Amino acid sequence: MNLIKPSLWTPDTGLDTVLRGPVSRTPKRGMDLVDLLALGILPGQAGGAPRKGFHVASDVVTQTADGRDLNQIWVDFIALLNEVNATRTPLIDFLTFPVTQPVESVAQPGDGVDFEEASEFGEPVGSRIVPTYFTLGYTFKWYDLAARYTWQYLADATAAMVDSVANAAVEAYFRLLLNQVLRTIFNATNLTATINGQAYNVYKFYNADGTVPPTYKQNTFNGTHTHYKTTGGAALTADDLDLLVIDDFKSHGYDQELGYRMVAVVHSNVANVIRGFRSVANGGAGRYDFIPAQGQPGQIVDLTTQVVGQGQVPATLNGLKVIGNYGPLLIVEDDWMPTTHVMTFATGGERNLNNPVGIREHANTNLRGLRLVKGRNPDYPLIDSFWAVGFGTGIRQRGGGIILEITADATYDPPAAYV
Repeated sequence: MNLIKPSLWTPDTGLDTVLRGPVSRTPKRGMDLVDLLALGILPGQAGGAPRKGFHVASDVVTQTADGRDLNQIWVDFIALLNEVNATRTPLIDFLTFPVTQPVESVAQPGDGVDFEEASEFGEPVGSRIVPTYFTLGYTFKWYDLAARYTWQYLADATAAMVDSVANAAVEAYFRLLLNQVLRTIFNATNLTATINGQAYNVYKFYNADGTVPPTYKQNTFNGTHTHYKTTGGAALTADDLDLLVIDDFKSHGYDQELGYRMVAVVHSNVANVIRGFRSVANGGAGRYDFIPAQGQPGQIVDLTTQVVGQGQVPATLNGLKVIGNYGPLLIVEDDWMPTTHVMTFATGGERNLNNPVGIREHANTNLRGLRLVKGRNPDYPLIDSFWAVGFGTGIRQRGGGIILEITADATYDPPAAYV
């Protein structure tokens, strides 16, 4: 019997050279199948010059030029995002409250309960607080930003260079969030959001849209009441803050006795004007005197003048730069504000239920906040990755903010930067 010498059949041999035609997809009789991997031989790797060598670890960039592992950078980015999503910028914190529902019924400040005169045999009417609820809608949009790296860039980049891309993305996120909040605040026109096929109003502060604010104590309102006002003059005066802001907030119940703090956020140019406000008793035209915060530059005053009723307020409000106060109004200086407008609001504290603006986040907790999404190649995510965030905004407390435009014009217009 003639013996056939066994041959090795491997994927590299090619089926055509073995079979001589598409009769069968199995090796010819007499050819043994050999487990090359068991022999320590890597079968059929492709790449590089044909039939010449294998890909090795050095062919793929797995660390930056200064030796930092790319997977560790990915872990660091995730840790950075966890920190980012756990806190917000101070201004956003005091303006907003997070919500996860597209439509919300929010209680507005209003009347409480009253005692009645007792009779000898009768029982009093049962007391029941009936808050005024307002149904409010919120917008919602997705935003994303791509971060792409070539292997040649990563081969030469240091960890600091790669980190800078992440830091830029985080800064862009906070800028986007703040811009959307300020656009919601400064624009007086209500919006419409389509939610589950239904249209809902996304309201602004009271804007003379026919809504009658709830009665508070002896204060009643009508449907032309607005919190978007003009000063009626080319310069801001103490009277503007007295009558248009402080008195209006108090008339709705947004006062310190009910747990609110009135805050005015202004550009540094406007802050310099407010620093000069004095009461009538001290030769000015206002109801109060501006009093500098702790740590602010000193001022020369009449030595016979004494501060009555308060000490100096702290220089910061959990990160916000406080320059002082004008009566119950805390004055915060921030150049994100336009020079033509004064933004005032009543806050219950950081991310408090009573804050004026709602930031709607997705109902799915895994889709909240800024997220880093891996690219198409899961083994080396930093080569192609995406920053993604979804949120929307809307006013929750329609009486909780008052915007002043510094102009002689009687018609309110939003600042160009936040249209």
